[in-house]
Amino acid sequence: MVFSHATMQEMCPAVIAVVSIRSICPYAPYVQKEKVSFITEKHFSFPFASLCAGAGGWSPLSSDRYQWLEVDLGGRTQITAVATQGRYGSSDWLTAYLLMFSDTGHNWKQYRQEDSIGAFPGNSNADSVIQHKLQRPVIARYVRLIPLNWNPSGRIGLRLETYGCPYDSDVVSFDGHSSLHYRLSPRLRQMTRESISLKFKTLMNSGILLHAEGGSEHSLTLQLEKGKLLLLLRKGNGLKYTHSSPDGRHLVYLGSLLDDQHWHHVAVEHHSNHLNLTVDKSTLWVQIPPRLIYWDHDQMSVGADQGLGSSRSVGSHRNFYGCLENLLYNGLNLVDLAKQKDQRVTGNVTFSCAEPVFVAMTFTSPQSFLWLPRVTELSSVGASVGLQFRTWNKAGLLLTFALPNQGGAVWLYLSKARLHLLIHKSVCISVCVHTAGAVLNDGQWHSVELTFGRVRLTLTVDGEEGATVQTSPSFSFTVGGQLFFGGCPAEGRSQECTNPFKAFQGCMRLLTVDNQRVDLIMVQQRLLGNYTHVQIDMCGIIDRCSPSHCEHGGSCSQSWSTFHCNCSGTGYSGATCHSSIYEQSCEAYKHKGNTSGYYYIDVDGSGPIGPQLIYCNMTEDKTWTVIQHNNTELTRVRLSPGQNQHSVHFEYTSEEAQLAAIVSQSEHCEQEVTYHCRRSHGSPLSWWVGGPGTGQVQTYWGGAPPGSHQCACSLQGSCVDPKHPCNCDADRIEWANDSGLLTHKETLPVRSLVLGDLHRPGSESAYRVGPLRCHGDKNVWNAAFFDKETSYLHFPTFHGELSADISFLFKTTSSSGVFLENLGIKDFIRIELSSFTEVLFSFDVGNGPLEVRVKAAFPLNDNRWHHVQVERNVKEASLRLDELPAAAQEAPADGHIHLQLNSQLFIEISASFKLGTSVSYTFKEQVVNELNRSSSVVPSSIYSDMTLRAENISLSFRTSQSPALLLYVSSYHREYLALLLNRDGEHLARVFKKDCVFFKVRNLANGQLHTITISRLAEAVFVVFCLDPELARLSSLGFTGCLSAVLFNSISPLKAALLHPDTSPVTVTGKLAQSICGSTSANPYAAETTHHLSGESDFSAFFIALVTSGPITLDISSVMQLKLFVNCEKWWKLLNC
Repeated sequence: MVFSHATMQEMCPAVIAVVSIRSICPYAPYVQKEKVSFITEKHFSFPFASLCAGAGGWSPLSSDRYQWLEVDLGGRTQITAVATQGRYGSSDWLTAYLLMFSDTGHNWKQYRQEDSIGAFPGNSNADSVIQHKLQRPVIARYVRLIPLNWNPSGRIGLRLETYGCPYDSDVVSFDGHSSLHYRLSPRLRQMTRESISLKFKTLMNSGILLHAEGGSEHSLTLQLEKGKLLLLLRKGNGLKYTHSSPDGRHLVYLGSLLDDQHWHHVAVEHHSNHLNLTVDKSTLWVQIPPRLIYWDHDQMSVGADQGLGSSRSVGSHRNFYGCLENLLYNGLNLVDLAKQKDQRVTGNVTFSCAEPVFVAMTFTSPQSFLWLPRVTELSSVGASVGLQFRTWNKAGLLLTFALPNQGGAVWLYLSKARLHLLIHKSVCISVCVHTAGAVLNDGQWHSVELTFGRVRLTLTVDGEEGATVQTSPSFSFTVGGQLFFGGCPAEGRSQECTNPFKAFQGCMRLLTVDNQRVDLIMVQQRLLGNYTHVQIDMCGIIDRCSPSHCEHGGSCSQSWSTFHCNCSGTGYSGATCHSSIYEQSCEAYKHKGNTSGYYYIDVDGSGPIGPQLIYCNMTEDKTWTVIQHNNTELTRVRLSPGQNQHSVHFEYTSEEAQLAAIVSQSEHCEQEVTYHCRRSHGSPLSWWVGGPGTGQVQTYWGGAPPGSHQCACSLQGSCVDPKHPCNCDADRIEWANDSGLLTHKETLPVRSLVLGDLHRPGSESAYRVGPLRCHGDKNVWNAAFFDKETSYLHFPTFHGELSADISFLFKTTSSSGVFLENLGIKDFIRIELSSFTEVLFSFDVGNGPLEVRVKAAFPLNDNRWHHVQVERNVKEASLRLDELPAAAQEAPADGHIHLQLNSQLFIEISASFKLGTSVSYTFKEQVVNELNRSSSVVPSSIYSDMTLRAENISLSFRTSQSPALLLYVSSYHREYLALLLNRDGEHLARVFKKDCVFFKVRNLANGQLHTITISRLAEAVFVVFCLDPELARLSSLGFTGCLSAVLFNSISPLKAALLHPDTSPVTVTGKLAQSICGSTSANPYAAETTHHLSGESDFSAFFIALVTSGPITLDISSVMQLKLFVNCEKWWKLLNC
């Protein structure tokens, strides 16, 4: 570990110190000293130390969010982790911070986890080291750490370490005029597998990255268009894209905001009839039409598409202005070829990345503003203000200033995505600039220039490509000495700034006042102007619609802080267009009371298969789903000359995926096929094709089994000629027919018919294939009966990271119970009946547990069906019960969005115990509460700053041992709760010195399954007493047998021990095995519901012991019918520990 000290220099705002960079590369590790600079007015502690090494640390004099620590790694480095520690021997540490990265020391980019989480949790004391492994390694030279929160009893304090390894690359720079041309090795044959990969960075939103062509007129183009990557495949005049245009072309677009001057990764992987296009973390699978499958590129232009024949790019024809890195074509390093001056390469480029410095700033909140003084006075030339901005918001103030001589003000602002200028004096002058065919909240950079002459005002948007408006007010202008950008200070803090409009949220750059560029770095250092809630030297805009979270074709729109999905016309609803507005089957419509008619059916609900209009026949006992095709009438066969077969193909009104889903989820499907014939030949020369996809040839007819080469009459013994298995094989002169129902779902629907031997003299035939008819919805009538508290079902892990929906019907007589639960390491989902009138949906995706409740005005345990619908997506979580209004819980704007589960989806689980086996579960305080604590946290049993007012406990057990301790819970305040099984009259008990509850029932240690449920209500108040050491010794007793379904409030210790032994706060002593011993016995008399107090000697006593201030009322399940409330000392002689 390296650390060093730097002497404090009062006259220099930048203090040099040392930080350690640890290598975690595959080769020999190293530790490298690098310079560290931090910019603040003064700092509190002059030494700086690396982790765990001596005294020191960074602690600025002013503890506010405008401080930062900046690390120069000396070169581009692949950074994989960071670790922090508080200042040595102090009460100074960070509890949360932001991480920024940069290649140049400017244009910083904030690191976000899951593309949304910006803040990293820090330390809870000055000594512990908190390390964060980055989900994605970052390649940068500079690291900047910005404090967000710190110990409220101390100051900002930090020791920092970064982890990574050196990064090497081949870089080439293009200035908008330069390019590289490659002549690739000639191909002996066309290829169906190729790959291209590169990285690029640019400030321009359009330009050609590369263009490749081959001898067969096949070409490929990668280019930027309005900050998005466009891929063009073309052969001759044919184009292949994903979005159709009027001339039949198609485009593949991916990515957004790629002109941010940060590195972006692009990869094209060609695999025969498809390709994968990757931009950063997003990958698009593209189907390639047959004419574009074979590639034979033999020349490539990089930075332009000039000189490669007549093929041209679409959209903008600009050359590329920026840098490329590690350009690989089928594994060949093209930049290295150019460096080596290979004879196959021509062009004039620079093998480095020269970047212009554009300092941007981000207005992050409605309280953001920037104030600048105007130094120059009004001259004969006039005054001017210029800026560039990008935003998603339709409205916001860009600039305002006072007109001191005229007693008025000027506002330049956005409204409905258009630029407006309002001048207020004795009369108002309003100017609106309409940009040609574009709105100004598209996330692109737009320039604005406002020029004041003595009698003329000029407003220009987007330079020559945009629009210009001029006006001549009746008075002359004198611009005031203060300019406000983005907003105004809080009310009462400035008399010269008023904002009747919304504040601006977005980015600005290239600010000019009177044709002089504003130095925003001086603003950042508080040497010029002032600002609040503005991040300088970075643009923090995020495209929340790329990739879009709107499903099923919903259109995505966004503002600065959120996005919105327009689901109109999609057939889906919800915050992300996830849930279908239609039922999944005709059965579901009938269940709602509908009658026969056409209905939209969404077979897979929220799945990828779209809704379809289908006729539902509800006139019979069964509800039939009827799917028509293009020919359901009786059709006479007419042959053209020279043909001996007649083939007919059937097109269904439903798409292939819809057909397959309907057949799959239906209990029964059938399709009638009828063939009328006269003078047919004796050997079978006809067949039909049926089944999923393109179908398979079928050689049986309606009413016969598959593959039998028979018709229904053969099975019935009614064929006109017993020698033949079908009537139409008998070659009779009179008309005959073979008719029947095809009922084997794996051969349905009928795709086509092939009828042969039709040119024989006197031969005639006609056919009819009826519609496909199905009934019975497996998704509706799939009920399961849970007759015991120990009953459960388990399924594979529920997958729904970004969006998921769950719906079911239930009926019960119980007042509470868990419907569904799935756990992850930290995340979980749970749906439960929390009371007889309330359903609760609780979940955690990393932002802390959240709950959505729906309370009914009627009992839900009325043994009638009730419908529960739950949906969770990146925008919100919602819960609907029957026809009651849905309840919703909005998701945090910048929180975790991925639901990560890894266990089975289950209700309960059981465990088998041997002698000496125990499971101990330690309750830990939530991490979120640690952030603001000023001292180390001592692990405790239950939260140390709270007292539980109620408990709900349930478990099932099976044992032949007594006495036995089943459950023991102790708290931070040395309170306890114990569940014990005792043999009557054999032992002396001295443990319970306070109130307890005693149940005298038949022998519970009889090897049979018993279930216990206990609820302590709020009337019983815990009081702090000294824990009797005798009861503590009971916790080591243990028991031999089976425990299952152990639940203390919402904690399931056995589930944690069996499913997550390595990650849960659980300790297992001895051998613990998963078992089915908790399953309900097949013997219906094994679970006894009544118990008699008789004089028999073979019985057990069950204790629930609590340290309390008085008697406690406990509600025990029906297994325990008798309740006695006594003083524990009276039963002292019953138990010998």
